[in-house]
Amino acid sequence: MIENTLLEELSTLIPGELIKVNESLKKYTYTKTGGHADFYISPTRYEEVSAVMKFARKHDIPVTFLGNGSNIIIRDGGIRGIVLSLLNFTDVQVEYDQIIVGSGAAIIDVSRIARDHHLTGLEFACGIPGSIGGAVYMNAGAYGGEIKDCIDHAKVVNEEGDILTLSKEELELDYRTSSIQSQHLVVLEATFNLQRGDLTVIQAKMDDLTQRREEKQPLEYPSCGSVFRRPPGHFAGQLIQQAGLQGHRIGGVEVSTKHAGFIVNVDNGTATDYEEMIAYVQATVLEHAGVELQPEVRIIGEQAAD
Repeated sequence: MIENTLLEELSTLIPGELIKVNESLKKYTYTKTGGHADFYISPTRYEEVSAVMKFARKHDIPVTFLGNGSNIIIRDGGIRGIVLSLLNFTDVQVEYDQIIVGSGAAIIDVSRIARDHHLTGLEFACGIPGSIGGAVYMNAGAYGGEIKDCIDHAKVVNEEGDILTLSKEELELDYRTSSIQSQHLVVLEATFNLQRGDLTVIQAKMDDLTQRREEKQPLEYPSCGSVFRRPPGHFAGQLIQQAGLQGHRIGGVEVSTKHAGFIVNVDNGTATDYEEMIAYVQATVLEHAGVELQPEVRIIGEQAAD
C-alpha cells in the first residue's frame, strides 16, 4: 500500500482524478473476475506513464500494466502497488498505407478502420477481443494471420521509464511471444504497414471470419479467450474434447460445450475457479493423451486470503 506522503507525491506527477484507490478489477477483465488494486491509474499521455514508472522505481513499488483484460486472469486477492491502465491511449492515425495506433485501442476497431480506408492486412484481427498493446505483446493471431505479418515498429516504455522505439526485428515476434515479454517492456503505440485493397473483398473476408468465429466460439459468456497454446502437432481444444472435459464445471466456470478450448464464466465464477479448472484440464489431458498443455492466458495478482 502506498503511504499518504507518497500518494501526495504521485499526485504531483499525474492529475488526481486519474488515480483510483482500492479499485475493483472485475470490471476491467473479460472473465469478470479479480480482486482489488491498491492504486489504479489511467494516464492520458505517454509522459505520465514514464513519470509513474520512475516514481515507482524510486520508491520500489510494483507496477502492473493492464489493457482491456481480454486474455488475462487476475487472482481474487488483487494486485498490490500500482495498476497502470492504457485504455486512454486509443488514438488512430491513418497515413496512406500506414496505421499508427495507441496501445489501448481495440484491435477489432482498428481492423474496421483499416477496412474503411480500403486497407488490407488486418482482416484476421476482426474478431480478436484484445487491445493493440496486448496483441503486440503476445503476437496475437487468428485464421492464418498474426501481428508480425503487418507491424512496422512499436513505441514502448521500459522499467526505468524510458520511452523507446523498437523495429519489427527488435520486437522478436514469434508464436505468442515477443521481446516485449522477455524484456519486461510495455507497448504504448504501434505502427502497421498495410496495402491498398478492394473494399468489397476486404469486407467479404471479414464477414466470413466473423461468421466462423460466431459459429465456433462461446461469445455469450464471459471468458479469457483461448486458454491454452497450440501444442506441437495437436490442437488444444481437440485434446480437451477427446478427454471428455466439455461441460465439466468447477465452481462457476465451465469448459465450454461449444468450443473446448474456452473456459467460460457461467455462474459468478472466481479467478480461483479458473486456476483450478486450468490445472484440472492440464492434468486430465496429460493423463489421457500424454500432452502437457501450456496456458496462453496470463494469470497475475495474489491469491485471496483464507
